[in-house]
Amino acid sequence: QVQLVESGGGLVQPGGSLKLSCAASGTIFAINAMGWYRQAPGKERELVASMPTGGSTNYADSVKGRFTISRDNAKNTAYLQMNSLKPEDTAVYYCNAKILEMRTRSRYSYWGQGTQVTVSS
Repeated sequence: QVQLVESGGGLVQPGGSLKLSCAASGTIFAINAMGWYRQAPGKERELVASMPTGGSTNYADSVKGRFTISRDNAKNTAYLQMNSLKPEDTAVYYCNAKILEMRTRSRYSYWGQGTQVTVSS
């Protein structure tokens, strides 16, 4: 009933930039938080950045100063601007949203399908 559609992944050279987008749609009463996670081969999925509604942004130490999360609440969309990309940033990036459902007014966690980001020369 709620869908998260991601876009913006691809191949980029070290030092380059990419911008990911995540649009939420469906029976949404409110979005409490949106964030980005990533999972590299052989590693656990980790939080990259999050932005609670009305709260402060959070970043993993490894991306702090290079990545910026933003949200367009009118469009139910989150973005992840990634600058100064490094090979170790290579991973599948997943959008996450904590959504208050229209019908039940209960909070659920939803995930996007994932988008591949590859940083290589």
